[in-house]
Amino acid sequence: MHGPAREEAQGTGRRVGVVVIGAGQAGLSSAYHLARSGLRPHRDFVVLDANPSPGGAWLHRWPALTFDAAHALHDLPGLRLGTPDPEEPASRVVGRYYGEYERTFALPVLRPVRVVRVEADDDGLLRVTTPDGTWLADVVINATGTWDRPYWPFYPGRDVFGGRQLHTHDYRSADEFAGRRVLVVGGGTSAVQFVLQLHAAGATPLWSTRRPPSFTRRPFDAEWGREVEAAVDARTRAGLPPASVVSATGLPLTADYRAGIDAGILVSRGPLAGLRERSAVFTDGTEEPVDAVLWATGFRPALDHLAPLRLREPGGGIAMDGVHVLKDPRLLLVGYGASASTLGATRAGRAAATAAAARLRAVASQSGPAGNLA
Repeated sequence: MHGPAREEAQGTGRRVGVVVIGAGQAGLSSAYHLARSGLRPHRDFVVLDANPSPGGAWLHRWPALTFDAAHALHDLPGLRLGTPDPEEPASRVVGRYYGEYERTFALPVLRPVRVVRVEADDDGLLRVTTPDGTWLADVVINATGTWDRPYWPFYPGRDVFGGRQLHTHDYRSADEFAGRRVLVVGGGTSAVQFVLQLHAAGATPLWSTRRPPSFTRRPFDAEWGREVEAAVDARTRAGLPPASVVSATGLPLTADYRAGIDAGILVSRGPLAGLRERSAVFTDGTEEPVDAVLWATGFRPALDHLAPLRLREPGGGIAMDGVHVLKDPRLLLVGYGASASTLGATRAGRAAATAAAARLRAVASQSGPAGNLA
């Protein structure tokens, strides 16, 4: 970050109406609708993004993940994605699209700016602390997603295993595992894709899932989407942590997956019991030699910077009503729970912007315009 943007971010206690944290699908949608509501970019609201360039979490996806193999990316409001080359890496497609979106609508994205803490200020505002300075805001829209918090489950022997261990977060290419026996742990679409890619690259993959793989022929249509969102929303309303994506959606039984099942490649060995120095032990008592373990075990919401606000419920989650955090009306969460998909994130961005604008109006009516707000 250079020039005026860096100077702006370094301001101590810079006052704005809204700080958006994160410039992925949810954050960009929020910023677009904030501008549409009449808030002025850089004066009334800013977007703080930890990444060095546009793309959100997609920026870090493995190069071998082509656009046609990725989860569907829904259009952001006001600018269609079009029809990208399906063989182009998804990270490149999305990075280009998000960058064009930021430029088209002149969104006030400052990067790289990593938020390290959000806490209540003595004046009733939220203080957003970064290594480059501090922001004070009436409202914070948090859109940090999950990519920065890969989940590594505990299994006996994980600390004594002598081969390589890596997470989806760190995966780049199946080619580096050619000729190796690789244990893939996880029941989601990433795990399925890794198994097929590893086999095609000349590796010998073994697949472990806690439960039998949940393949479904049901079309992932609008009705399905509503049902999934309703199920996830029920958990967040109750203050429970969001469940894994695959537990709500199942695995689409595509032609490639069907072929992998028929060929005996996509067959789970069942639950993993633990690791030994050069092998994996399964709960059925069998043991297999392995050279590497790929943990495709998902992610958790990246919310550590919100810890000072003490939002967690006894159930471990954050109680929500749509995008509203019940314990703190100054904070809105998007890309969390029911809005974790790109479609849900786009809709949540609009809802958050609407709620943020309404809160600013309420604050202004009580005390008059503050700081540099319109």
